[in-house]
Amino acid sequence: MAIYPGTYARIGAHALAIGRCALHDVDHVVQGGVWTTDAPFRETADAIAFARSENLLAVEMEAAALYALAEAKAYPIICFAHVTNQMGVSENDFEKGESDGNTAFLHLISIIAQAWRANP
Repeated sequence: MAIYPGTYARIGAHALAIGRCALHDVDHVVQGGVWTTDAPFRETADAIAFARSENLLAVEMEAAALYALAEAKAYPIICFAHVTNQMGVSENDFEKGESDGNTAFLHLISIIAQAWRANP
């Protein structure tokens, strides 16, 4: 599978700098590439192997679109993903609740919002 210029959408430099600075002491935050696909259930074994070979950390459905919008419109966007080991295969899988990290995730976003207000 060939990689062409523009194959990957990326976070903007200013947003990345704010995120890195604000989250340097926060546990359980991992920065890295993800595979954005509209239908993870139908991906082929070759596509999955390619994603692994690119050291992508997870599969999700929004980041590329958000970063493409950020680049096209010069919007400051940071995309966070609450990664689980399931893919919507059980009822209420997308409802994580407090014990599965929702409270911590909201705290993480609050840290970023405060940092952003301090460094617009």
